[in-house]
Amino acid sequence: MEEQKTEENDWLTKEFEELKTTSFDEDRAPALKLEENKITEMTIDFSKPFEKWVDQETGTIKKIVPVEVKGSKFVWWLNTRNPVYNKIILQGKDGQKVFKVLQTGSKQNTKYTLVE
Repeated sequence: MEEQKTEENDWLTKEFEELKTTSFDEDRAPALKLEENKITEMTIDFSKPFEKWVDQETGTIKKIVPVEVKGSKFVWWLNTRNPVYNKIILQGKDGQKVFKVLQTGSKQNTKYTLVE
């Protein structure tokens, strides 16, 4: 019986450690939902590092980008492999905070384009 409890605690301890890498410590704004083929202007909050979420099954890394659209706060879940993420980081580094984003496609075919 003692051995079974140890095994249970081992996997629970591991699960708890994994949760710490994918959980959030603060209240979360709703997820940003962009409309297909429509330009959305957003202000990105670069005041602190973006939180990271890792899909434990696929290893996909998403950053949780805090944005404001028309006075409402949202979070934009953005895959770090998405080329737009790189552009946002570079332009944010140069001081830009306001971005215009066009979404085309949906689900796994979603593409984001920065509009100048």
